[in-house]
Amino acid sequence: LRQISKRTISTASRRQFENRVPEKQKLFQEDNGIPVYLKGGVMDALLYRVTTGLAVFGTAYVVYELLVASMPKKQK
Repeated sequence: LRQISKRTISTASRRQFENRVPEKQKLFQEDNGIPVYLKGGVMDALLYRVTTGLAVFGTAYVVYELLVASMPKKQK
């Protein structure tokens, strides 16, 4: 019972992870003309393009729906 309680209460991690913060700081602070939101690599570029595409599509769809709503339907 004592052994089980020690395991669950212990906060020490068995696996130690290396600190990669200095590497990331160098990457993001480097002045290479790339915007900070694209410095993370391919996944950042993909996420940026998908988000931009969804925003453009959403804006176009809202404008279309506003135009449809503003035109009165013809009565037969």
